[in-house]
Amino acid sequence: MADLQIVPAGKHVEAQHVEMKVPLYSYGCEKKIKKALSHLRGIHSVHVDYHLQKVTVWGICNKYDVLATIRKKRREACFWDQMETEFKSKVAEEEADAEKAPHRATINMHKLRKLRKRLMLRLVSSSFP
Repeated sequence: MADLQIVPAGKHVEAQHVEMKVPLYSYGCEKKIKKALSHLRGIHSVHVDYHLQKVTVWGICNKYDVLATIRKKRREACFWDQMETEFKSKVAEEEADAEKAPHRATINMHKLRKLRKRLMLRLVSSSFP
């Protein structure tokens, strides 16, 4: 009786997928993650993709509890959706910075003009005794 999970009768509870980005350095890390998640109640399956660095959990569980459990093993873990939105925001910021900054050709022209002025000053100063 102690192993049963108490669910309120008025709510319809469904199993959900929780996808997370977890840095995995070896196949031993994969085993640690699976073992840590196997102790949580309500989890039906755990799939770890080593090449994508992705962990997918399916079951009746709180996704924040799952993330907290994984963060005990790997501090850098985050939700997969959160990682995608962070990446998209960084790309958008870089594009905005690129539009604000002058083109490389413009910067190179300024450098060339400065060099030419320096050379002219050296030539002029060296020609007069």
